[in-house]
Amino acid sequence: MSQLVGKPEMAGELREYLEQQAAKGHEWVVYDTDNPINTRYDLHCFPDEEEAFDFEREYQQLFNWHQAVPIGDMIFNLKELEQASRGIAVNNPDLVLKTIKAMNKNNLDDLKNELKELRFPKKVIEEMEKHMEKNLSEFQLRHQQPGDKGQVDMLLHFRQSAQSDYYYFNKYNITLNNAKPLAEGHQYLVISPGEKDKQMMRRFDTPHEAIAYFKEQKGSSELAVGKIDKKELAFKTTLATMENDKVNFVSKDFSKVFYTPAVTQTVYVEKGKGFTAEQSANMLQGRAVHRDDMLNLGGQTYKAWLELDFKSPKDRFNNYKTKQYHDPSYGFDLQKTLDRYHIKELADPGKREKLEETIRNGNRPFVTVVKNGEEVKMRVVAAPRYGELNFHAENGRPEKREQFMTPKAHEQLLAKNKGKEKELAESQGISI
Repeated sequence: MSQLVGKPEMAGELREYLEQQAAKGHEWVVYDTDNPINTRYDLHCFPDEEEAFDFEREYQQLFNWHQAVPIGDMIFNLKELEQASRGIAVNNPDLVLKTIKAMNKNNLDDLKNELKELRFPKKVIEEMEKHMEKNLSEFQLRHQQPGDKGQVDMLLHFRQSAQSDYYYFNKYNITLNNAKPLAEGHQYLVISPGEKDKQMMRRFDTPHEAIAYFKEQKGSSELAVGKIDKKELAFKTTLATMENDKVNFVSKDFSKVFYTPAVTQTVYVEKGKGFTAEQSANMLQGRAVHRDDMLNLGGQTYKAWLELDFKSPKDRFNNYKTKQYHDPSYGFDLQKTLDRYHIKELADPGKREKLEETIRNGNRPFVTVVKNGEEVKMRVVAAPRYGELNFHAENGRPEKREQFMTPKAHEQLLAKNKGKEKELAESQGISI
């Protein structure tokens, strides 16, 4: 708490300022946790939570780490600091210690629930708890989601408050790699000559980090994948080498991964609300997901399908922008669209519900359809932009959706296409 302000004697003045802001209807305050608060101009007050978190998100990208807290919490902390600066002793230290432990337990439980809401596995939650027990000021956790080709690497960021033991989880980075998943116990290695003919070796869990570090090396270096056993290099396969500051070899199987820039995105979350790990991985692979908890500027919730816009330039935070298709106003109704096709799983209410959920999360589930008189498995994926579903064979080859339509849906499609042809002909002055 003593780190909250630069000069403890300022606590009273800052408290009075915040009380005035609270009287005006402000409920949240944002401040820079990396620097002590010296004047009221270091405090940014907002009437609602959404504005505060928007400001927090923007400024922690541009400057130091910023944090949004309820204005009442900071007023309370400043009052405590006022008492401490006046030499007023705490009457019941045991009660204070008990309260702090309870707050830390609540913080842990809250973060566990947030990670569960975002569909991170139990292993990640357990790792988070271990790191919190170490009382680190900040830490990162890794997680991988299987991709269509390769995998999606995730890096979760946790930061401790400068004024308490409270931890925050506000964002995670996702990276799409085309590399094959590593075998058990294997890592990426960058091996370079060290002093006195000793080799220097740096280990990495992801190819994009290993490649970036390898390209920064000078002189001679080697990029490999290998296994460390009892602190010794037990096995390695060379992926690339460098001599005289220049890359002179890249293995054929690794060249696409080496020369293709990784696709990255930062995903922001607020108290467990945001894109889940599954949804983020699917969006990075070019698919749309559905959310029913989006908020407009007025704080009202709405539903929408969302996908990343890979064709437009990234924003100033190096993120892809999102394209939204509001539900139902845009016109894509998943249930009605599914009903236009002969899909075997739709006959079972339980299977149908599961199918709809997995499509909304951006997955490509297998469904059973009839092709050339035989039942076959096809992958199906939502294409909300076109108000349709796309079908793919198991080998990834696109299939014509019309062959799986019900007779009624096929007739409607033919009538619609005929109407478009007539409109086009009439616009060109042709009578049909």
